[in-house]
Order: sequence, then structure tokens, then C-alpha cells
Amino acid sequence: MSSPFLLNPAITFLNHGSFGACPKPIFEEFQRFQLELESDPVDFIQRKQPAYLKTARESLAKFVGCQAQDLFFTSNPTFAINTIMRSIQLKEGDEILATNHEYGAMDRTWNFYCKKSGAKYIRQNITLPVTSKEQILEEFWKGYNANTKVVFLNQISSATALIFPVKEICERAKELGLITIVDGAHVPGHIDLNIEELAPDYYTATLHKWMLAPKGSSFLYVKPTLQNELEPLVVSWGYESVAPGESQFLDYHELQGTRDVSVFLCTPKVIEFLEKNNWKAVSKNCKQIVLDNCQRFCDLLNTQPISPITSEFLGQMASIPINTSNPTALKNVLFETYKIQVPVMPLNGDYYIRYSINGYNTQEDLDVLYKALEDIIKTTDLIQV
Repeated sequence: MSSPFLLNPAITFLNHGSFGACPKPIFEEFQRFQLELESDPVDFIQRKQPAYLKTARESLAKFVGCQAQDLFFTSNPTFAINTIMRSIQLKEGDEILATNHEYGAMDRTWNFYCKKSGAKYIRQNITLPVTSKEQILEEFWKGYNANTKVVFLNQISSATALIFPVKEICERAKELGLITIVDGAHVPGHIDLNIEELAPDYYTATLHKWMLAPKGSSFLYVKPTLQNELEPLVVSWGYESVAPGESQFLDYHELQGTRDVSVFLCTPKVIEFLEKNNWKAVSKNCKQIVLDNCQRFCDLLNTQPISPITSEFLGQMASIPINTSNPTALKNVLFETYKIQVPVMPLNGDYYIRYSINGYNTQEDLDVLYKALEDIIKTTDLIQV
């Protein structure tokens, strides 16, 4: 499946998890909308765009398991979390319970909010290696107390690539009367998702990672009973609109003046590509490659897996602990000398080399990485084994 992608064939690309990769048919659809926009910007923005956005929302909602009127497009999950942050109205001493596996931009967002509001952001420790789902749940809820008002967590961790038991956490949080906010950046197109079954209050995720959309395509789902409480991050024409649309929620968050929404409008084409190419089967094969290689890389690096090597904890990514005193130099050597694009991820003072596998990858790509790491171990002091 490498031929539809625009990736440089000279690079061994093992970093789909960071920003995704877009196939040619989807990218051409993106450019088609941009050309249509530029051919008559007034007609496109004022007349066509609302209907196009509705069609895109409807196709996305069906794919992720919710109603089309309950989500809107954003450029990335960080934008979505900033929107929520603006509206949740916590007071001094209230607590946001998260884990110490969250994405760095999200940590920074909540730290900013806490400095302004006096609330506290609790990064509850989840011990590595994870041994079971029950361990995660037990350790996570040790961070709960009477001051906890919000639960925030990623469904798949960026640094560790671990899948978290979000459904169980949302269910318990609901029993406790807590607000639930889920960062599902890595989820759509990667593992099964039905937002209404998970039943969070807020859910954000990307299309430009595992759904293969062009860069800058994400969404925010908001539970219907909370939609009128969500303030727009950008106040624009949708606020007190002179021509209200189907809902105040969509008016506030979709109508933001002049912007290129072409990336959002590609969504039906994105889903068509996934279905036409049986991407669930492609994904299943990729996941098996991830599992088959995890212990092999741990053995090479003389480290231990950070979870059981099963589909309960791993999807199309795996993070292998690596002992290095200079992660930046290691990443640079892998790219500049060996032409391998793979991240060396920091988290809580430790480092992980995280490989991602998608339809354009083969076992040979991981063999290239393995041989490069063997060579670096033998010829440099960048990796300690």
C-alpha cells in the first residue's frame, strides 16, 4: 500500500503517529476544494461552505459513532481542549485528574488554566511496566478526592503508545458526578471508536493521523446537555447571528470568518478511501507487525516491554524503552545517517523509541531500524545496553 502515499521513498518512515501521512486521492480532493474556493471565494464561503461542512460532519459522525449536530471541526485537539478550558468554570482548589502519560501540549494547556483559575492539575502516576488494565484503574483512581471535578485522559498515549481503559474510567467518573474529557488524538482509524458508547462529556481526536486526512483536521464532540455552556474560543459571526443555523452550538464554533476549511471537507473522501481499501484489514496486519517486533527490540536494547504485548494495550505503535544520554543526537543520527524517521520520545525522565506501522510499511522497514540500532550500539556511545 505504499504507492498511494506521497512519502519520500528514500526515507524509512516509522513515525506515522506524529502527524500522519496522506494518500494521493485524499490530497487531490483537498486541493480540489481549495481550487473551488479560489475560483469564487464569495460564493464558496457564503453559499456553499455551510452545506459542505454539514455533509462532512455527517460522514464523520457516522464513522466515530455520534450525531452530526454534536461535533464540529477543529484544526487539532489542542484547539479543542483550549475551547473546553475556557468554559468549565473551575474555582480555586478544584482538581483535574489526569495521568502522567498525557501529551505535552495538553499538560501545558491545563497548567496555563490552573495558573489563571487556582485549580490544580493532578498527573496521577501510572507505573511502568503496566501489568493489567486493573492496575491502571486502581492507580488512576488513587488520585481522586473530594476536590476532583474533572477527569482528563488520553485514550492512546503519545509517548508510550499505550491504550488506556477509557470506557471504564468514564463509567466510574459518571457515577462520581465528574466531567469527563477524552483526548483521542490517535484513535479514529486506529482502534474501534463509538463515542456514544464511551459516553464522555467531551471527546476530541484527529483525522490527520490514522484516518489519513491532510494536516490540520480534527474535531470536538460535546455532550448535548453541555453544548450551550461551551463558549467559542474565537468569537465571530456565529455569535448572536443575524441568520441562525440549525443550532447555536454549531453557529458559535463553525462560523469563524475567513478561513480555508478544505481540509475538513475532504472527510467523505477520507472515509471512502479507508473503506475502498479495506483499511480495517490493513490496520489488523499492521498491528500484528507491531506485536511481532516489540520483544525483539527490547532484547536488542536490553530493556523490558512497558506492558503485556497484546492488542489490549498496543495498536499500530509501540514504544520501546531505550537508555540514551542524548536522545536528540540519537534521533538526528537515525535520520541523517540512516534515513530513518522515528521519534525518541521523552516521558517522566525516561526515553522511548516509538515505531509506528501503517499500510505503507513492511517488516523490512523495522529490519532497517533494527540494523541501524545494532550499528549505533557497536560504533557510538549514544545507546547504553
